[in-house]
Amino acid sequence: MNKRMKYYGAAWLIAFGIFNVIAFVAPGVDPTLSKFNAAFWIGYVSIAVAFIGQLICALIALKEENNQKLFYNISLISVSYTGLIVMLLIGALCMAIPGLPYWVGIIACVLVLGFTAISVIKASAAIDEVNRIDKKIKEQTFFIKALTVDADQLVVSAKTPELKEQAKKIYDAIRYSDPMSNPALSGIEDQISEKFAAFSAAVNKGDADSAKTTADELLLLIHNRNQKCKLLK
Repeated sequence: MNKRMKYYGAAWLIAFGIFNVIAFVAPGVDPTLSKFNAAFWIGYVSIAVAFIGQLICALIALKEENNQKLFYNISLISVSYTGLIVMLLIGALCMAIPGLPYWVGIIACVLVLGFTAISVIKASAAIDEVNRIDKKIKEQTFFIKALTVDADQLVVSAKTPELKEQAKKIYDAIRYSDPMSNPALSGIEDQISEKFAAFSAAVNKGDADSAKTTADELLLLIHNRNQKCKLLK
């Protein structure tokens, strides 16, 4: 359990404790009637369920260590928190109004709990879809991102100004290429990988002539890939 979950759990316990103190210590509206009637217990149990549901949603959201995923999960906390606030209001009315028919309290509380549950499910589905799209984008942009890192390192390791200039051209070409890959581009991307490996070998060996020839071929492949990317959009 991370620190966020511990802090939230402590705050939740305090809030739930305050609710219980108020619920059982506060006097009823009508002193001549017992406040512990069916409507009171319906309201109390419904609020307790809302508290527990909100805690579960919060812990699920806060367990994420990745900041981006945690940001996505904030909606889960806000939806469950809103449901808890509404349930507190409806449940408090059930608990406070003397002689309230039990069926009125049941219907009102069930409606709030049901609406909250549906909202939480919809929020969870939206979060899963966003995570799926995010994962897909990362996979589709991995080729160019990884190649950009390798090209940047090659610029640093180039031993002469001429080799550094060639490496910088390749780095810029890759850096400003369309980042999105596609299965239809696998063939030309394999060629780019092979040609980049040959270019890297030439730069590391200090072979300026071979590096320039290979760089020209690599630039042409990168250009052709970018053109195909435009056709696929």
